[in-house]
Amino acid sequence: MFVVMAYKYLVKQPRDDDIRKARILGWCIELLQAFFLVEDDVMDKSYTRRGQPCWFRKENVGLEAINDGIYIESCIYKILKHYIRDTSYYIDIIELFHEITHCTITGQCLDMTVSPPAGTVDFTSYTIEKYNAIVKWKTAFYSFYLPVAIAMYMAGIRDDFNHKCAKDILLKMGEYFQVQDDYLDCYGDEDVIGKIGTDIQDNKCSWLVIKAIQKASPHQLAVLKENYGSSEGTKVSVVKSLYKELGLEEEFRDFEEKSFQEILQLIEKCSGELPKEMFKAFVQKIYKRNK
Repeated sequence: MFVVMAYKYLVKQPRDDDIRKARILGWCIELLQAFFLVEDDVMDKSYTRRGQPCWFRKENVGLEAINDGIYIESCIYKILKHYIRDTSYYIDIIELFHEITHCTITGQCLDMTVSPPAGTVDFTSYTIEKYNAIVKWKTAFYSFYLPVAIAMYMAGIRDDFNHKCAKDILLKMGEYFQVQDDYLDCYGDEDVIGKIGTDIQDNKCSWLVIKAIQKASPHQLAVLKENYGSSEGTKVSVVKSLYKELGLEEEFRDFEEKSFQEILQLIEKCSGELPKEMFKAFVQKIYKRNK
């Protein structure tokens, strides 16, 4: 949807055929995300995704899901070749997909190495700097910059200045989006978000645990270390109770409002030749989301 939205902001009277191509390129981003999520669920040993059992947990799938994910990714390039090979922006889009895939894999590597296996909690590596790096590389590039960059290339906008302007704003949106995701993993309604949150069990370097580490007393920190990174229901409940005790729900609400205002200021300051209304429409789509 973001590809089509962005293209309509960038090209005032788009042709039907170009809108169709924008939709197809948007579908390619969905395939890229599907590839990432299939692999991520295997690595995290997750249980549900979008209200359904994770693909690798389906009967007779198992670790074949890894090859299935790679198969999904390969289909992207078949689709691109079929639909846009004769366009002026074909090579730009191909290179963009490869670059964003590399960024996301880098972020996943950071995520996996910072968060050790369950039962080996090491909070010394859980810093906001490392968290921001993981978010930038693992989520923000493919979720926010990629769809807008595609629309920009389609519209003939190839210069570094405008792409940097877009990237600065959209990566900030991606950071905001991921903090929301971390919050929803713990506090979201399972029926609404479509998955069972497992960040606590998976020992994830999430925004919530970093804030808890920052705010906890020595005793609270000891309780957190004792219970974080375990799949035992009672230990998960202890961590959630500690989050409540530390006021992390209120902390998130403050962060959300502050981030929203910072993004609006960034749009006014850094949007270059690109329409400010486009970025404002995007941030309104995710502001105070519940899934």
